[in-house]
Amino acid sequence: MGMGVEIRNKLARRAAEEIRNGMVVNLGIGIPSLVPNFLSEDINVMFHAENGITGMGPSPQKGEEDENLCNAGGFPVTLKPGGSYCDSSIAFGMIRRGRVDMTILGSLQVSEKGDLANWIVPGKRVPGMGGAMELAQKAKKVIVVMNHCDKQGNPKIVKQCTFPLTSSACVDMIVTELAVFQVTEHKLVMTEIFPPYNIENIVKNTGCDFKINDNLRYIPY
Repeated sequence: MGMGVEIRNKLARRAAEEIRNGMVVNLGIGIPSLVPNFLSEDINVMFHAENGITGMGPSPQKGEEDENLCNAGGFPVTLKPGGSYCDSSIAFGMIRRGRVDMTILGSLQVSEKGDLANWIVPGKRVPGMGGAMELAQKAKKVIVVMNHCDKQGNPKIVKQCTFPLTSSACVDMIVTELAVFQVTEHKLVMTEIFPPYNIENIVKNTGCDFKINDNLRYIPY
């Protein structure tokens, strides 16, 4: 099922908690593009986009969009003081050289081992993989924000991906509307729950086994 604005903002807010001062962070399209709206003013971060921007700010207010300034998904963005533009080859060069500290992406499926499948549904037309393959392999931390289940109610966190992989064993954290998981070397670990959901809800809607952190956090928003 689709997400309402409140849920999308909830996921973006939780992902924003992972950002530290001084980072270079790449944002995927959709929910990840909302992350700049939830950073505190004392965090100095440079948001990167594959189409050639480093230093994106929050989404512009309605009516204040610049038709010449957009992210990799084509949606309007703002530019922070000190931000800069470049061509796509340089933007991808930054990714491939390991200059991106974190990427926040959407996904169609994530396996218990952190395999990422986020670029195509078989039989559907898509414009291409974009920068997901490079980002998944070269960013120092990979966070996925997504629905816990697809539109048919099938789990998107699975034992093994059935969609074509973008990259294997690359995801570090998964944030859904139900819970937060860390992908560790040995096992998928649930570390946080979004109220009003409980462990039974999450087990029922997850397509693989997982551990539960001893210090499980109930997220207050």
